[in-house]
Amino acid sequence: MNDVIAPTTAPTASATGRVVLLTTSHRVAPGLLSWPAWQALRAADRVLCADGAHPQLPYLRDAGIEVEETSPTAEDLVTACADGRTVVVVATGEGEPVLTDGLARLAGSGRVAMPELELLPASYDLPGARLLDLVQVMDRIRVECPWSSRQTHKGLAKYGIEESYELVEAIEDGDRDELREELGDVLLQVVFHARIAEEDPESPFSIDDVAATIVTKLIHRHPHVFGDATATTPEEVKEHWMRTKAVEKQRESVTDGIPLHQPALALAAKLVSRVRSAGLEVPLPTTEGIGYELLSLAARAEAEGTDPEAALRAASRTYRDTIRTAEVVTG
Repeated sequence: MNDVIAPTTAPTASATGRVVLLTTSHRVAPGLLSWPAWQALRAADRVLCADGAHPQLPYLRDAGIEVEETSPTAEDLVTACADGRTVVVVATGEGEPVLTDGLARLAGSGRVAMPELELLPASYDLPGARLLDLVQVMDRIRVECPWSSRQTHKGLAKYGIEESYELVEAIEDGDRDELREELGDVLLQVVFHARIAEEDPESPFSIDDVAATIVTKLIHRHPHVFGDATATTPEEVKEHWMRTKAVEKQRESVTDGIPLHQPALALAAKLVSRVRSAGLEVPLPTTEGIGYELLSLAARAEAEGTDPEAALRAASRTYRDTIRTAEVVTG
């Protein structure tokens, strides 16, 4: 908040004049400008804007700011700033690159007495603001793209699985660039499904509804953060989570809610984990067969705090590298 604290006096123009390029974020509600921005606007001799549909213009005019809808050249601005005048340019979404390039050329020529040039951000993006861009892009793609406009939840299901595995691979490889990209791909799946859900004729919901649901769930399941409960260890946090979840879901069995279509090793480890967390004594089946041997290994891995899926993937990658080495040798 310190960047919007107002100085005690309004800004003044220099003898050679002053050009203020006022930038705003389209991700922030129009009219929510910083105090230095309002001071610059009120103290300006002229306020210019090339975009007559700029979302800030109605609010500036409501505040008594006279805005001229014009697209000045660099030379126009220098002339307008003669005799110490101040001109504020309300930048369009592109940031006025032609104008700023022209001012840079004039300054570099050394032939013109240049006014003071100031870039003044009038509004700032909040954390998560680019998510609004993603929602807008998804809206347009859903309407205009021949492929995206025909997709359904069932049709996209396989991509959710693929993207999740690619995310896991990026995490295990430790590739930060790949991790950022794969997180984006997973996020796309969420936004895409939410956009499709808006069109349901009987029970539509939006990305805001999705976000509201998870926010409510997180707050409810973290009473040690948002309530009066206490938890000092990860184990206590997990206990809070599982207890609250059981009440929410009204489950009759510890196995309720475990997706049976997940990878087999992960399924086995999840079942064992639920049994252990519930304090139950349920022995593993003693039937012979490779499946039961794998179940036993999964239970052992879970007891040791090891993800059997991750362990098998790591071993498989090592085997893959061994195969490639052998292929090179036998060439």
